[in-house]
Amino acid sequence: MAESSCACCSTAATAAAPARTASAATTGYQLEGLTCGHCVQSVETAVSRVHGVESATVELVAGGTSVLRIAGPAAAVDIHAAVAEAGYTVTAN
Repeated sequence: MAESSCACCSTAATAAAPARTASAATTGYQLEGLTCGHCVQSVETAVSRVHGVESATVELVAGGTSVLRIAGPAAAVDIHAAVAEAGYTVTAN
């Protein structure tokens, strides 16, 4: 089992964010480094502050590649920056 890089949990944490629906089309981003619900909350909070984001939801895969779904016309470069500021990595979008 991979070691957790999250300061608030162990590698056994598998909490997921509740699903949200949005009326606008969504854009998906693959993220690495998330291990728990606190990680999800950190990313969702940071990305929600980006101009043009109507909603932000993370589908957590602890220790693997999680998926961030954004509704709204936000610029990809701003999403990447917000994720990086939260301490995580966008691997693809």
